[in-house]
Formats: sequence, C-alpha cells, structure tokens
Amino acid sequence: MTLALILSAIAMTLIVGVRYLLASGAFALATKARHPDLYVGLDPQIRREIWWSLASAAIYGIPAGIVAWGWQNRGWTRIYADIHHYSLWYWPLSVLLYLIAHDTWFYWTHRWMHRPAIFKAAHAVHHASRPPTAWAAMAFHPIEAVTGAVVIPLLVFLIPIHIGALGLVLTIMTVMGVTNHMGWEIFPRFLWRGHLGGWLITASHHQRHHEQYGCNYGLYFRFWDRMCGTDRGLGDFERAHAQAARRVSAARHPAADERRAGQPAGHRD
Repeated sequence: MTLALILSAIAMTLIVGVRYLLASGAFALATKARHPDLYVGLDPQIRREIWWSLASAAIYGIPAGIVAWGWQNRGWTRIYADIHHYSLWYWPLSVLLYLIAHDTWFYWTHRWMHRPAIFKAAHAVHHASRPPTAWAAMAFHPIEAVTGAVVIPLLVFLIPIHIGALGLVLTIMTVMGVTNHMGWEIFPRFLWRGHLGGWLITASHHQRHHEQYGCNYGLYFRFWDRMCGTDRGLGDFERAHAQAARRVSAARHPAADERRAGQPAGHRD
C-alpha cells in the first residue's frame, strides 16, 4: 500500500508538471504570436517562474496522487464514473459548485497571503514576477502551494462529481491560472467588458491585482471582491507593454540608451 501511494503521488506530480509545461508553453507561444516583444528581456524571470512552478507541481501532485489512489482502490471519495449515478442536470451544477467553492477558498486564502508577515514569507515569491507571464501560473512558495493543493482533494470528499466534470474543473483551473497572468486578453471582449465581465475574472481584472496588490483577490468570479469592497475594476496592459517596449529598445540600442540615461533632464539628441 505504501509503495502504491508513493507511485501514485509521483505519477500525479509528473502529470501536474507536464500539464503546467504544456499549458503555459502553449499560451506563451500564443503570446509570442500576438505580442512578439512582450516577454523580451524576461528570460531570468521566466526561468525562476518555471522553477517555482515545477516545485509546486510536486506539492500539488502528492495529495492528488493519494486521493486518486484512494478513489480507485478504496472508494474514499465522492467521485463517480457512471454518469447516470446522478441526474444529468447535476453534471453542470457540480462543475459550478466546485468553481464557486474553489473561488471562495482562493479569495480568502489569497487575501490572507497579503497580510504583511505571510506576504513577506511566502506570497512575495509570486509577486516577484513583474510583470507576470504565462509561466507564472504556479510560481508559488511552498506555503502558498499547499493552500492551493489541498482544496480540490478536499472537495472530492464533500461534493459528488463525475470524473469528466472533475476533468473540466481542472481544465478551467489550469486555463484561468495561465491566462490571468499572460499580460493580455485572450478572451472575447464581451467576457470581460460586457455584463458578464462584471462577474467573471479574466486577465484584465487580475492585472490590476498585480499592479496594486491590495485588491482583486478572486480567481473565477468577482462576487467576493465586490461583496467585500476589494474590487477595483479592470486594469490595463499599457504599463506592461510600455516596459516591454523599453526592454526591446535597450536590447537593440544599448549604447544610445546608456547615453540618454546619462544626459541632463530636458536634453534630447
């Protein structure tokens, strides 16, 4: 049993790690296609993001692997494989219940992470990405990774869910985690500017969190931010894109930039 648990945890760690690399890599390629210069000059930061994310993959993989083994061999959880075990209308409802529960957990643990002591000890690792990139989705200190790793394994003991619905929840979690840090909006405008945008979180909303820190703590929905007065609306990407333009200029014309840096205020070539 012990060996089986260890092997399951290792297997799930590899799955989480590969899932991260594929998802973040795909959206990083999409970023390069849409905004070719956005990540120019960020190679050291991206390497750090990948390192922390792969370390987090192990922390996510261990409880997930143990729970997966328990489901398959001991029937520990409330995951079910027969879609007719519950009414069909429960399938989409269970997805929504998981997203709401996860969003609630994320909001309050994330807000706690911004208390000065825990921010300095743990959450500062994630906010060291300035600006964040598609590779920053799982760039967490181990303390923060633990708070994120336990929520879905706990929920499967409490709320019944079909294995396919659980797969959809994990897919949404992965996609939103990556795209919220990408530095641009990949979703249609109506999802973030229209009526739905008043309740759903995409990159524009989370961008403001990374700019101002003390706001916009949610993951999927703006409900808790709006209810608790921490919603400061949508950010924009002008600062990140302007920084990218300066990095590109510095890379292409280093000597000219050095001369300008040494010139008195008001002087121009």
